[in-house]
Amino acid sequence: MASGFFAILDDIASLMDDVAVTSKLAARKTAGILGDDLAVNAEKATGFLATRELPILWAITKGSFVNKLIIVPIALILNIFFPIAIKVILILGGLYLAYEGAEKIVEYFFHRKKPGHQVIEEREEENGDIEKDRIKSAITTDFILSIEIVIIALGTVLDQSLTLQIITVSIVAILATVGVYGIVALIVRMDDIGYRLIKRSNDRGWLSKLGHGLINALPLVIKFLSIIGTIALILVAGGIFVHNIDYLHHILPQLPAIIKELTVGLVAGLVVLAIFSGGKKLFSSASHGEANH
Repeated sequence: MASGFFAILDDIASLMDDVAVTSKLAARKTAGILGDDLAVNAEKATGFLATRELPILWAITKGSFVNKLIIVPIALILNIFFPIAIKVILILGGLYLAYEGAEKIVEYFFHRKKPGHQVIEEREEENGDIEKDRIKSAITTDFILSIEIVIIALGTVLDQSLTLQIITVSIVAILATVGVYGIVALIVRMDDIGYRLIKRSNDRGWLSKLGHGLINALPLVIKFLSIIGTIALILVAGGIFVHNIDYLHHILPQLPAIIKELTVGLVAGLVVLAIFSGGKKLFSSASHGEANH
């Protein structure tokens, strides 16, 4: 009886050792996409009124956990019974990410808002519908990035047992959400931390300087993350296309991977944006035509 109990403990210890090894490998493989996930979600979680930042970020975080709960079991089942579906889902997700990135670039260069709109935007952020739209957009983007994270993590343990696959992918999924949104929470509250440091030090000494530094750095960090987040969307999309479409994978092999993925992602995004914008105009024209009749 005792020997059986210790045998079970030995099996559990062996499994935990295997989980530690595979989780470390999977985390290393997904590090790049986690960096992109951080940049994209930090950009999406900023720009709200200070009192609404953390509640909105918490809503996005809960949505991210739900995303993982949906994606992990579906990815494991599809990988067993219908692996080609994973590739199709990845490509469709890539099209969405490329579209989002291209839309941001076109918006910046061709539809830039005047400085006077800033105050109006801040007032509009108090509207619950706008918050809901931003949260929905962030959760949708997180869903697609989560698919990529889960698939990459799963790819590192395909030769392992199903139990090990489930545990490893689940650990990476949880760490991805906690790690990414924990860092985002710190970023969006940099100014609040800065004010607290200034108050605690009575605006004197190195703590005060650190506080002022955090406050002054926040707008620069947000702007930087906005740029990096947009580039990340394009790069992730391009990487999905290049790695999952044979023609794109073998075309221009002499081109550096990052340039190739950025170019493919941007071109795909602009094409989808043009199709979507054209479709919207046609639908709008048709609606106006019916209204006039």
